[in-house]
Amino acid sequence: MKQFFQRAAGIAAAIALLAVAPLSQAHGYKLGQLEIGHPYARATVPGQPAGGAYLSLENKGTTPDKLVALSSPVAKTTEIHTMAMEGNLMKMREVDGGLAIQPGQKIAMQPGNGYHIMLMGLSQPLKAGDKVPLTLTFEKAGKVDVMLHVEDPAAASGKDDMKGHMHH
Repeated sequence: MKQFFQRAAGIAAAIALLAVAPLSQAHGYKLGQLEIGHPYARATVPGQPAGGAYLSLENKGTTPDKLVALSSPVAKTTEIHTMAMEGNLMKMREVDGGLAIQPGQKIAMQPGNGYHIMLMGLSQPLKAGDKVPLTLTFEKAGKVDVMLHVEDPAAASGKDDMKGHMHH
């Protein structure tokens, strides 16, 4: 009977560790009432002049804020872009004036839909497994430094939304 309980305790411990494993892969940041979740960038190939980065922004406060600037030492220019289908064409544009985040709102930047961050004029390719610094500046909350985890786009589901993306 003692062996049964020892074995059951070992199995329970293993299950608990497996359940926590996905949480250890996630990374997030907090700045005042703003939460920045899972910042990551897609790996690029040598000579590719731009790359895409993604994260989530959530305003847990009672007043609006706005993401007004971004910067990274690996890119000459860092901008917030939006993309949308207009008829049969995919249109990508820089977001003018910053990205407002209303109280209680969560904005999920993800490949192929809505907002994303463009890292333009890359000084080096973004390689899977690398970590790249990114500074976010908010109108009210101020600045926060986050780390973009570079992921292999082939490993992610969905299509490559950066293909053919050119700055307008």
